[in-house]
Amino acid sequence: MSDVTPDTEIRLSFDQQRAVVSPWGASLRRYFVVESRGVETDIVWGYSGGGNKKGGQGDVLIPFPGRIAEGRYSFDGQVLQLDRNDKEGPNAIHGFVRALPWRLAQADARSAAFEIRLDAATYGPRGYPFTLDCRVTYALDRQGLSCSFAVRNAGSQAAPVGVGFHPYFTVGTELVDEAEAKIPGAAFLEFNERLAPTGRVIDAAGTEWDYRKARPIGQRRFNHCYVRLERDAEGMATASLRHPMSRRVVEVVMDQSFSAVVVYTGDAIAEVPRRAFAIEPMTCATDAFNHPEWGLKRLVPGETFRGCYAVRSRQE
Repeated sequence: MSDVTPDTEIRLSFDQQRAVVSPWGASLRRYFVVESRGVETDIVWGYSGGGNKKGGQGDVLIPFPGRIAEGRYSFDGQVLQLDRNDKEGPNAIHGFVRALPWRLAQADARSAAFEIRLDAATYGPRGYPFTLDCRVTYALDRQGLSCSFAVRNAGSQAAPVGVGFHPYFTVGTELVDEAEAKIPGAAFLEFNERLAPTGRVIDAAGTEWDYRKARPIGQRRFNHCYVRLERDAEGMATASLRHPMSRRVVEVVMDQSFSAVVVYTGDAIAEVPRRAFAIEPMTCATDAFNHPEWGLKRLVPGETFRGCYAVRSRQE
């Protein structure tokens, strides 16, 4: 696909499920089901056409998700400075790939894979002197939508790597206030006024932000990075959104590659605040480049880092 633009989109289909993805940023534009009489019920709050994106909808976040404080970090003795491109303060945010054209590597009726290389020659002067080959695959099956990633270190030195995704979810409520959330984090990061971590990790137990059991969102303003994810016997961590009236449930199931999840009520989205609930699977916490103990992957030359999250929608 040589003429990729922000408006380029690919439609996937399986049974009643539909997904719209794009090689522009390898983005997830929409995910919905077709009900009786052709009614479309959104699961992912999405958009069509690059100019209609709001609040990072469907973005892929590589090689770092979330913010890096002041855009500065150290790795293997190098002190490095990234572009400070965060509107909330002098931070770097969400990596490099969400506004780049990816190559369409594979596509059929129900799946599509995109690839891109981040090379040290281009990104070294911007504070990331490492070379990565990245692949993101979306697929529909009987269980729902899956999104998998593979990041290979194609350079000659170890590289710091984090991977994240930025989907928003809806269970049909006018505002997220009417929904319930369940978040599997036993702790969350303390942020400063510029939304960068202070370094303090707060136990969720006993606080209003403990959502390990489903609770109403209400008027709470979520913009939290949860860590210490609780998992089932298979090692999966599940976050969910539920409408108590219609009993619609959306689940986001994360494998062991994901050690953090950001949740956001979209309060800063102009014109449509709090329309949907971002559940952002992340392989490391916000600012892990400065706190590698928060899940940062040190990827050695030739090594590939893989992971997958899945979206399940059901009626109770």
